[in-house]
Amino acid sequence: MNILVTGGTGYIGSHTVIELLKLDHNIIIADNFSNSKPGVLNLIREISGKEFKFYQVDILDRENLEKVFINNSIDAVIHFAGLKAVGESVAMPVAYYHNNITSTLVLCDLMNKYDVKNMVFSSSATVYGMNNISPLTEDLPLSTTNPYGSTKMMIEQILQDVYISDNGWSTALLRYFNPIGAHESGKIGEDPNGIPNNLMPYITQVAVGKRDQLSIFGSDYDTHDGTGVRDYIHVVDLARGHVKAVEYIADKTGVEAINLGAGKGYSVLDVVNNFQKANEIKIPYVLTDRRPGDIATCYADAGKAEKLLGWKAEKTLEDMCRDSWRWQSKNPNGYE
Repeated sequence: MNILVTGGTGYIGSHTVIELLKLDHNIIIADNFSNSKPGVLNLIREISGKEFKFYQVDILDRENLEKVFINNSIDAVIHFAGLKAVGESVAMPVAYYHNNITSTLVLCDLMNKYDVKNMVFSSSATVYGMNNISPLTEDLPLSTTNPYGSTKMMIEQILQDVYISDNGWSTALLRYFNPIGAHESGKIGEDPNGIPNNLMPYITQVAVGKRDQLSIFGSDYDTHDGTGVRDYIHVVDLARGHVKAVEYIADKTGVEAINLGAGKGYSVLDVVNNFQKANEIKIPYVLTDRRPGDIATCYADAGKAEKLLGWKAEKTLEDMCRDSWRWQSKNPNGYE
């Protein structure tokens, strides 16, 4: 298949491109490097041993994005591109709504014009809000607590409406839980801008000496050790879920929301302890107050992904901890 991957040099996008190239799909990446680095392109080539096309383009830029469609015969789109920091979205809601939603509308319009009607959309478990009880199933009512999550929920609705207007579309809405880990080569991984928002890159930056200690927000939750429980999934498992999804939508129509998670929860302290054990490194941490908007427990029911896609997460928490540290220890300053 000829697959356009928007945001294909980002953390999840780059790992997905490698898995697609392994299976000899023809890949076209469109990215503006707003949350990634150009050096990732050569690392993808190095790891995969394969070539692919790349366009440095912002998908808000209709004129230049259209050239990608004109110059390539595209069968499907995997749509990762978007701003993704929850805290930043609260501070900059207009930028998030404009960037994430308008760019998707531009993309859908061009897909329609060039008769490309298969899309895998990078959604998020944030669409389940704070009031649903885990394990979370795809049929639960949706709600959000921040503009980032709201953009994901709105785009899901837009893609449902696109299908209602034209039953030729085939779309998978992939709701991710908490991706961590890195490629086993240690050549690509998660390289957040500034202070990490997520647990694992913060742990690895403490381990490599960039940060003094980890702050654990909340130690009085109703969980086995008082710290918040989340569903952590290895980024390579997540990437393989996208491969299965793009193959699944190729010969049918409709819209399916599908959770991609491990289907079990680990607490913050479980992750810290596993990281220390897997890598024989001490992580200094301090227990502090809960963050507003955080819930005690959130993990997936991943049964639908197994049933529809024949996919389930295979890598362990230990794999995630070991691979995260291999990446960070080899690249103490990320891609710089």
